[in-house]
Amino acid sequence: MPRGAHHDLTGLLLDGTPYPVLRTDDGGEWRLELLQRHRHLFGTRVRLSGTRDGFDLIAVDRIGPA
Repeated sequence: MPRGAHHDLTGLLLDGTPYPVLRTDDGGEWRLELLQRHRHLFGTRVRLSGTRDGFDLIAVDRIGPA
């Protein structure tokens, strides 16, 4: 998948260093460029929308509980 591709993903949001991680239902993992105000969602299932910004990096546009 090329950089700049849009993604709609659902999975478990985990705290990671230096980027939070989304573990998807199919076993994949994405690092997330995410604002600090979303820390309360760590450990929960979320649905997000964003743009691919690197090999396994998503720049998040929207995120919320799944």
